[in-house]
Amino acid sequence: MSKSFVTALALLATSGVVPAAAQAQAPSQTQTLRPDQTAFRALYKELVETNTTLSAGSCTLAAERMAAHLKATGFPDSDIIPFGVPDHPKEGGLVAILPGKDPKAKAILMLAHLDVVEAKREDWTRDPFTLVEEGGYFYARGAADDKSMASIWVDSMVRFKKEGYHPRRTLKMALTCGEETNGAFNGAQYLAKNKRDLIDAAFAINEGGSGRLDAKGKPVFSGIQVGEKLSQNYRLEVTNPGGHSSRPMPDNAIYHLAHALTKIEAYRFPVMFSDTTRDYFTRLEATEAADQNAAILALLKNPQDAAARATLEKDPDKNSILHTNCVATMLDAGHATNALPQRARANINCRIFPGTSSDEVLHTLEGVIGDPEVKVTMPEVRNAASPPPPLDPKVLGPAEKLAAEMYPGVPQVRLMSAGATDGAFLTPIGIPTYGISGAFHGAGNGVHGLNERVEVKSLYDERDYLYRLVKIYADQAD
Repeated sequence: MSKSFVTALALLATSGVVPAAAQAQAPSQTQTLRPDQTAFRALYKELVETNTTLSAGSCTLAAERMAAHLKATGFPDSDIIPFGVPDHPKEGGLVAILPGKDPKAKAILMLAHLDVVEAKREDWTRDPFTLVEEGGYFYARGAADDKSMASIWVDSMVRFKKEGYHPRRTLKMALTCGEETNGAFNGAQYLAKNKRDLIDAAFAINEGGSGRLDAKGKPVFSGIQVGEKLSQNYRLEVTNPGGHSSRPMPDNAIYHLAHALTKIEAYRFPVMFSDTTRDYFTRLEATEAADQNAAILALLKNPQDAAARATLEKDPDKNSILHTNCVATMLDAGHATNALPQRARANINCRIFPGTSSDEVLHTLEGVIGDPEVKVTMPEVRNAASPPPPLDPKVLGPAEKLAAEMYPGVPQVRLMSAGATDGAFLTPIGIPTYGISGAFHGAGNGVHGLNERVEVKSLYDERDYLYRLVKIYADQAD
């Protein structure tokens, strides 16, 4: 805990006011917000505008600011636990606890990450670290991933405290850093390895699950994430003595690498189904257009059906969960404009289907490339493959019942996330982690890319949904 953090908490304890940076600002929208929504918007804005990129930001500062809200609401210091390690001073996190009435009932954990993907101002239409509300959307880096959920968890804890709510089960909130960068200090991993008792829970609610909107903004389905792919980077590297560019040689490091990348681009991993994805496609097929419906039924019957596969792979969302996917994400080659390259590297990011190991994918890539000059290695390992959590009716039942109440008539599905979340560190240690949000998003929301955005209405609906759902879980019988 920093000296400035302690000072801020002391001031808040005596004044009872929220810092000026967190005070509400008038939203640029026509709808009238409830007072509680206005307060949430200010908190959300504060968190979004706190830069938490690995290169220039600070998760520690974001955690301190969120802790200040809890302190101002009456949480004692004993229930606000900042954490981190000395060699990563800007990558700290926060655990907060609202004690339950029944000491024998296992807790519920609310998990979210504070860090965000890098964003360059010159590439964005708007400043990525200024929250902009425009045309029914909030724009900013982290507006969706994952500061929407992090803000909702802090806001919910504040509301529970203000209401004098005493849950049967203890409620725990963990805000962590390092989720977006393989090889960085990961707060969820740290807690799982070093502070297991602090976050112990019957299960955790996390990012990863959401519904889809069509092009007209109409909900297509509501989804809960049950399991995820494994994210693993592979480095392709070619080395060469090089030489003067006036004397070109066929043995060129860049050409070797380029040919390898072309082969990886053309390769398709075999279609696979898990219990979750089979359930997803079975539920989804009735909502799809005729060609998609037919392709889903055909592929469920025969995963080797090439025509059905080709039809479904045209949809990036479906393609992402049909099989393992590997894609080039970074290049680095050459050392001078007038010299033959001595080294050429590429990063291949793979999202690996459950049941396939990272070593298997490495050997597959080597076989596909078929060039001994291209060395394939794993620069780091984020985590081992995580088994999916069970399709537990005590978790899925209340979430789906509330979704049916709030969004009547909208089909409900169970999802496997193509992206990796921090749930991969918790499920293996006995804290099954589910992606549950109640949110709906359209295609192309800029997550990890340019002009990240979230629908304003969806964010406020997600907030109401999660606030109600956590209370249901908190008072649930064993």
